[in-house]
Amino acid sequence: MSFSGKYQLESQEGFVPFMKAIGLADDLIEKGKDIKSVSEIEQDGDSFKTTVTRDGNKLKTNMKGIESVTELVDANTIVHTMTLGNIVFKRTSKRVS
Repeated sequence: MSFSGKYQLESQEGFVPFMKAIGLADDLIEKGKDIKSVSEIEQDGDSFKTTVTRDGNKLKTNMKGIESVTELVDANTIVHTMTLGNIVFKRTSKRVS
């Protein structure tokens, strides 16, 4: 199965404790917890490019010490799990194109 496509965020678990653990300010956490972003994944063999957009803006992240796993669970669903110590942040998105 190919990961390529656009995915609309449907749900997230553990957002607030994860963001607090990486030091994000409370006002930014409050703004971000209800965002419904769209992620675009481009696959070329074993190489991937991911773009996450929200209202036309690009979100760039650089996270050190965080394990990040993106799983294609079926032809239309991806689950992205990030782990920092014992804190887990999980996002589920559905393909929209």
